[in-house]
Amino acid sequence: MPTMRSWYAALAQNPTRCWLALLLLGLAAAFGLDLNSWGPLESSEARYAEIGREMLASGDWLHPRLLGILHYHKPPLTYWLTAAGLSVTGSSAAGVRLLPGLAALGQILLVYKLGRVLFYGDARRALTAAVVYATLPVVWVAALNVTTDGYLATWELAAAYGIVHHYHRHSWWGLYVFWLGLGLALLTKGPVGLVLPLMAVAGYYFRQGRTRRPFTIHHAVGLGLLVAVGLSWYGALALENPAMVRYFLVGHTVERFASAEAFGRTKPWWFYLVLAPATSLPWSALLLGRAGRVGWAALPRPWQNVLLFWVLVPLLFFSLSQSKLLLYVLPVFAGVALLTAYHLHEMPAVLQPRWGTGLLTFWGALLLGVMLLPAVAGTLRLVVPPLVPAVAGLGLLGLLTVRWWVQGAARPLAGAAGFMLTLLLVVKPLLAANELAFQGTRPVAQALARSELKGRPVVVYNELLPSLAFALGRVPVSLYAGNLNVRRETQFEANARWRATWLDVSGPPPPALDSLLRQRAVLLIKRDEPRPAWLPEWLSRHRDVGSWRIYYAP
Repeated sequence: MPTMRSWYAALAQNPTRCWLALLLLGLAAAFGLDLNSWGPLESSEARYAEIGREMLASGDWLHPRLLGILHYHKPPLTYWLTAAGLSVTGSSAAGVRLLPGLAALGQILLVYKLGRVLFYGDARRALTAAVVYATLPVVWVAALNVTTDGYLATWELAAAYGIVHHYHRHSWWGLYVFWLGLGLALLTKGPVGLVLPLMAVAGYYFRQGRTRRPFTIHHAVGLGLLVAVGLSWYGALALENPAMVRYFLVGHTVERFASAEAFGRTKPWWFYLVLAPATSLPWSALLLGRAGRVGWAALPRPWQNVLLFWVLVPLLFFSLSQSKLLLYVLPVFAGVALLTAYHLHEMPAVLQPRWGTGLLTFWGALLLGVMLLPAVAGTLRLVVPPLVPAVAGLGLLGLLTVRWWVQGAARPLAGAAGFMLTLLLVVKPLLAANELAFQGTRPVAQALARSELKGRPVVVYNELLPSLAFALGRVPVSLYAGNLNVRRETQFEANARWRATWLDVSGPPPPALDSLLRQRAVLLIKRDEPRPAWLPEWLSRHRDVGSWRIYYAP
């Protein structure tokens, strides 16, 4: 058991690593606290949670199913990891979010490692980059709203670190990390996962006069590793059904890029160019302000390439895509963090107090806004729990603003860490208290588990609710009445068993529906939906839970 004296000795010998460890431990504690206090939210997080639950329950790890129907929209690695988390914690929301939280911590560590290489061993600058990345809200949005993007960013950063380490330190193991990272990225989201690692390769060579390295046995083995890991699942399904090749390459690669309408994610071309800087404030203000002041010509060529290939080219690439979501560009923010660290340490000492005060003021204003939420809770229709962490965070920022005990570049870094720890502690009680408002259905499942409704079949009208299936631990019957979100792809089903959990009521209701309702089923419907004409009169009682209405027979 280390003593306090030995801890201080370790801090004195290697303070940067100790501060990094403290940052990671603090973020892990703030993230992990009350992680199960609200259920998975619609639609993405609930979808991944329920597929992972069904995969774990069925033992079929090759064929992902959503509400009992085959679901091949994404490769399976995210589902596998979700199922693994659930196997550790049981069927709880904490199990769904456990590994994405660890992935976020891994990203922070990888940014630090990348900084150690790109800053030629300067641990202070590498730590700055890690703190900047760790205090970008988008990183924790990806961890708390489980999707493929958090995992994808981790594999891409691992691959980028591997190849950069190989180039700069001549380590062959870095080359294997690169190929393995590419394989895991392919198994997470397909070819789009290759973008950032290949940009790291381009950034190393572009206009730097470097001699291209020969192809060796290590490259051949690494390429084999990429194929074995990244294409294994695709190959297995293609052997079962050759139509899967076209389905993956055209339906979920080309069409996702070229046709937003196919997936309902239409955004204007400038979406990322505006949203990426806006969601990384105030660090983006520092980066853009200093980059504009320094100018392109004065920026060293390696850092010109980081800006060009790690940030601008990927942003342009994803801007050309017709399908856009903010988390698609999550890996870009590692380049933002590294460039911000560069400019923060290159900034003249006379300007650091001014920038430090500005950054702290921004975070203080945000926390003050959080503290004022109770005053506008009625207008926003939110339930606001006590916000004690916000008061503590605001106090810390106040101390840092007067420069009482932290000086120089460390001042805004300490403020950023305090702000993010505070935010992680504040946001979870808000989500738990307003679960129904944020498209969660665990309170509905709790109502269905009470008294006379317990154990009855559940029928959901014109909505696809994987969050409800996850909370119930069983698949409800979905009724399709025109909502396109409820339509399902069934071309790969081998038989008609899927019809037991999906019924079309857009026309005359099928006989199976009447049979189901006579089994004392309960019908869940949005309160603003009119009562369906086919709903029998003997379903006479109802109970309201938030925006949902539950019809049932006595």
